[in-house]
Amino acid sequence: MPNIDLPKIKNSKLYIRMTTNREELSLELKKHIVDYLNLLDIKPEDIKNDEELFGPELGLDSIDSVELIVLLEREYQIKINNPTEGRKILIDVNTIVDYIIENSSIDKK
Repeated sequence: MPNIDLPKIKNSKLYIRMTTNREELSLELKKHIVDYLNLLDIKPEDIKNDEELFGPELGLDSIDSVELIVLLEREYQIKINNPTEGRKILIDVNTIVDYIIENSSIDKK
């Protein structure tokens, strides 16, 4: 039996498109956001997909943005090295999900 790297396959673009619809991916991401940022008073389903993450509702700050970048790297094997790129991605759940779908692939490390 061939040696298969399951985390890479799980986070591949094909896997995301085949097994996870956009809404499931959004909910999964929201659960990670709540866990990684230790948002005790917020449930994942309370976060709207188009709600600004750094707006008055969630009140995230620059330290939280670093945690979100760590989340993307650990959970989806996506690295964001450019701060300008990060500001364009970490707007809301929709923009992050778009980025995950566009940048997850078996070939990425």
